Amino acid sequence: MRIWSDTFAVFITKEATGIGSLPGNPVEHFELSQNYPNPFNPVTVIRYRLPASSQIDLSIYNLRGQKVATLISKKQPAGSYKVQWDANGFASGVYFYELKTAQGLAQTRKMVYLR
Repeated sequence: MRIWSDTFAVFITKEATGIGSLPGNPVEHFELSQNYPNPFNPVTVIRYRLPASSQIDLSIYNLRGQKVATLISKKQPAGSYKVQWDANGFASGVYFYELKTAQGLAQTRKMVYLR
């Protein structure tokens, strides 16, 4: 696990390979962006915005709806963030990623992992 601070970032092996807050204007709304690139092989970046400090969970699910990875599960301040996910060790296919907050906000998006 590596941690650095320009704004904030954490690297976790086999799950999220990085998380960082992004500089910019204050966030006005909750948003989960489409991962990039998509399709990807084997690394992709997921960006999201939080309008207020919140306990969040960002998880990856397979087509059966089974949780296969938890990228983040912690309290974060308001802001824009990005997470890098390395899918090495996972099967090719369609996955869903979901961001949920303690305030009941949630968004889900689809991504495709091609080997």
